[in-house]
Amino acid sequence: MDMSLKSRRVLTLLTLLIICAPICVMAQPGFDPGVPDGAPIDGGLSMLAIAGVSYAAKKIYNKRKNQEKTAEE
Repeated sequence: MDMSLKSRRVLTLLTLLIICAPICVMAQPGFDPGVPDGAPIDGGLSMLAIAGVSYAAKKIYNKRKNQEKTAEE
């Protein structure tokens, strides 16, 4: 595949930007001295975990049901 010089320059520039971006990005300043720095685990994460377990349970149930159906035939 023959890339034009302009395409190659754009690709090189984007690659350098992606590699150098973490160096230039600054994090937020810290909290007051009495406040811990940890991130809280709120209801959203627990809901996501419940949804994942429910989805896995349904997949297992459907797989067993299909195996029983094919065994009967």
